[in-house]
Amino acid sequence: MSKVAVVTGGIGGLGTAMCKALIEQGRRAVAVDYNGLKPEAVEKWQADRKAEGLDIPVYLADVTDFGSCAEVCKKIEAEVGPIEILVNNAGITRDAMFHKMTPEQWDAVIKTNLYSIFNMTKQVYEGMVARGWGRIINISSVNGIKGQAGQSNYSATKAAIYGFNKSLAAECAKKGVTVNSISPGYIGTEMVRAIREDVLQKIVATVPIGRLGEPSEIARTVAFLSADDAGLITGEDITVNGGLYYR
Repeated sequence: MSKVAVVTGGIGGLGTAMCKALIEQGRRAVAVDYNGLKPEAVEKWQADRKAEGLDIPVYLADVTDFGSCAEVCKKIEAEVGPIEILVNNAGITRDAMFHKMTPEQWDAVIKTNLYSIFNMTKQVYEGMVARGWGRIINISSVNGIKGQAGQSNYSATKAAIYGFNKSLAAECAKKGVTVNSISPGYIGTEMVRAIREDVLQKIVATVPIGRLGEPSEIARTVAFLSADDAGLITGEDITVNGGLYYR
């Protein structure tokens, strides 16, 4: 039976690529996304996937709310199967220089990018431990490593992931459950490619490899960390940024 892999932020550009890579790996991918999405957006996404020969169920939840995460995970496990791979990919930005940042901008990013990791992981962790196998993969960012002006909220959440990884990995290392993260650089999602061309070119010029990353390159890293034979890797972060920043 295929292992069930849940991807939050699952119908976005990165999430879609992750679902596809996990299916190629032989997993049963499930997309979880924002419960405020219009039904037609979900229907179009699923129709596009079916046109590609993929059947990916979509469940909607508020990842900032513990109860909503508990409900959606319970439903997935009842309808699809036990969640054995969790990719915490959901995230937002609310950028502003710190002197202009509002409490609302701070809270929105902290709750979506950081609370969501606790809220979702808490629902699946004990089941993974009981079964003696699990993969938890958290999506961080290069800006969690180096920081970025105007992103004190976002960078704080992405940096916090590294401490979460190491602490939880130490707790479950002997139980067959790994906890890792990926720190992407600038990736050519639809949102990024919509940036004004002259601004986008300035961004690309900062990347030593000379191009944006592709969502599939992050997705392949997810598949690598979720592999059955990746059990020796835990508490780690993999940077995928085209040489933009080195630790």
